[in-house]
Amino acid sequence: MAETGTVADLSQEGEGIVRGGRAAFVPGALPGETIRFERSRARRRYDQARLEHIIEPSADRVEPRCAHFAICGGCSLQHLDGAAQLRLKQRQLRESLERIGRVAPGRWLEPLASPAFGYRRRARLGVRYVARKGRALVGFRERSSHLIADIRRCEVLSPPLDALIDPLAQLISGLSIRDRLPQIECAVADNAVALVLRVLAPPSAQDLERLQAFEAEHSLRLFLQSGGPNSVQALTGPAAALCYALSEPPLKLEFLPTDFIQVNAAANRALVAAAAQLLELTPQARLLDLYCGLGNFTLALAHRAQEVVGVEGEATLIERAQANAVRNRIANARFFQADLALEQPGPAAWAGQSYTHVLLDPPRAGAWALLPWIAARAPQRLLYVSCHPGSLARDLGALVHTHGFELMAAGVVDMFPHTAHVESLALLAPQRQLPGKRG
Repeated sequence: MAETGTVADLSQEGEGIVRGGRAAFVPGALPGETIRFERSRARRRYDQARLEHIIEPSADRVEPRCAHFAICGGCSLQHLDGAAQLRLKQRQLRESLERIGRVAPGRWLEPLASPAFGYRRRARLGVRYVARKGRALVGFRERSSHLIADIRRCEVLSPPLDALIDPLAQLISGLSIRDRLPQIECAVADNAVALVLRVLAPPSAQDLERLQAFEAEHSLRLFLQSGGPNSVQALTGPAAALCYALSEPPLKLEFLPTDFIQVNAAANRALVAAAAQLLELTPQARLLDLYCGLGNFTLALAHRAQEVVGVEGEATLIERAQANAVRNRIANARFFQADLALEQPGPAAWAGQSYTHVLLDPPRAGAWALLPWIAARAPQRLLYVSCHPGSLARDLGALVHTHGFELMAAGVVDMFPHTAHVESLALLAPQRQLPGKRG
């Protein structure tokens, strides 16, 4: 039965929330809109619902650019104006900090924006051969479904990847292993486009010929992955490494097609520049970069400090970071592998040293176990880059209320436009001592 209601808010997944009685989550609805909707599925704390009609639209509603927006789950907010998306993400961060961490920053940073389309240089595309359609589907999953969306192009993928969805589907449809190829890892570097095809069966000789022809026609680098990460092999032999550049100072960072790099190149450049400004490094500074990856922040900030130390759990990324330091002639950077999920880093060479500044960019789970150890080092400035506002708020609450830090500034980074994903950063420093108070 259809109901009428007013959308009060958006969920973490970008769905409109209608309250009043049992909450209903309505994809496609925006805050402030009066809508007609029908409940479709009961969940534990709310009902999933379908949007039937918008009675009074929001002033922030816009026409989605993508023809597949209604079915594809890759984006959830293309119908919301870009400036309104940033305001929403800033509000979600503020509410998380207040509700979970019971903290508020001394000042709010201006959001770090990026191009709204053609921004995504890393993606994992699903693949499925559908016999009744007689062809393969390539793309992201449908909304609230495990099925692959039937799309022809993607507006958020970086060129030329944005226009390769349909050609890839046609290629795979003609392979003998079309039903044994479940996904494609994509990486758009400054110097090449790399696609890693996950293959669960060996390609035939004719398959290899078709893949090689496709690679040459579209000026790509194709890789085949038959097992774990170590099984990735270039289709046509060795080639120059993938790389991306950072401009201040000029750096060229090399990576492998399955390595983690920030999805959004423009947002990453803005984030690195903001980190340099907020940390206020001096020639005497010693910076510790936790979860350093292949050296994205570490190497970009090395020229501002006496020494930089990067720590990462994945050994292959540490190898890449060390090689990037040598390649860029950076002599004051050192890198170490360590399990950063432990409460105490142990007697490692890097852990026993003192640091004036700390930067950390942990995974979604945050850095809870490391907080006491970081606090004991009493850095002059601590910059926390986060991909999850909930874990960030929890960790900031502990740093402020338990470990004696002050939250100086916070803000969002629009790393994933048109999605509900909130990337953010927060700057902390030891709490200022009150006159007459002794530590």
